[in-house]
Order: sequence, then structure tokens, then C-alpha cells
Amino acid sequence: MKRIDSREVYSNNWMTVREDRIRRTDGSNGIYGVVDKPDYALVIPLSGNEVQLVEQFRYPLGIRRWEFPQGTAPERAELPPRELAARELREETGLSAGSLVEIGLLDVAPGLSSQRGRVFLATELTEGEPEREPEEQDMRTAWFTRDRVEQMIAEGEITDAQSVAAYALLLLWERRPAH
Repeated sequence: MKRIDSREVYSNNWMTVREDRIRRTDGSNGIYGVVDKPDYALVIPLSGNEVQLVEQFRYPLGIRRWEFPQGTAPERAELPPRELAARELREETGLSAGSLVEIGLLDVAPGLSSQRGRVFLATELTEGEPEREPEEQDMRTAWFTRDRVEQMIAEGEITDAQSVAAYALLLLWERRPAH
């Protein structure tokens, strides 16, 4: 597949949307609508047998949802992944990590978005005050046992795809001989 041309159709502080005209391998033409967002970091704060989740209102869905702390830098800025992870953890939970280990990579929605995310495991945690953005004012945090998190996933209380996939990455990472 080859891109013939591209045009930006929308832009704001968090994303751009572009339309690409393409030529397929059989010679036929087509279009792709692509949402470009900066890469994000997702952090799993782990203390003993508990993880900390954040709950917030997700406007596009119109509902509140539990998920792991995650996000991008303001104004579509690109930050080094570990720096972004530490920033998101501190911003959303107030926690600082003595150890921050990258355990995986996720593609958000590769059929329509260029955004990718790095998953980090945060341990050796120190508590502090959150530094939330205006959109996160109603966010709350809570610690959950891992059994409870798995129950929440199984029962549809946690439906954020990135959080579910990140938890699976955590389970796989823990099974590796030397993590």
C-alpha cells in the first residue's frame, strides 16, 4: 500500500485527524482516516498484592471507569517514555516510584490510530499529592487487591482495553524466569 497524499482535517491540543489517499497493491485507490496522537505511558502501581487504579469520567463513553494511570504529555509533546510514565503516575495518583520498569508495548487502535503506549511497572512507591490537569479534577484513586482487579475485569467493571492488556502484560512479565 502506498500513500498518494495526505491532508489534515482536524486538530486540537490532544490530536490531529488526517485523511490519506492510498493506492492498494492491486492498483485500486482508497482512503484512510487516521487519528494521530502522541505515544502514551500506562503505569501499574504495585505495592505487595495491591495495585492502584484511577476512576474518571470518560466523556466519549459518558461513564466513569476504573483504569490504570495513563496519558500523554500536554500540547501533543513527545517525552521520553520513562519520564512520561513518572509524570503520569505523579500527576494522577501523587505516587513516586523508586523503580519504574518497562514491561510492554501496546497499540491503541491500529486500524484507525497511530498511537502506541508503553506499559510500566511502578514499585517502591512513595505517596504525595496528585497534580491533576483540569480534565482530571473529578478523578479518584483506590488500592485494589489483584484478586479484586481480576474479578472487576471478568465482570466488566474494568473495560479499558489498555488496562486489561497491561494487566495481561504484568502476568506474563511475572512468569519470565528473570524479571
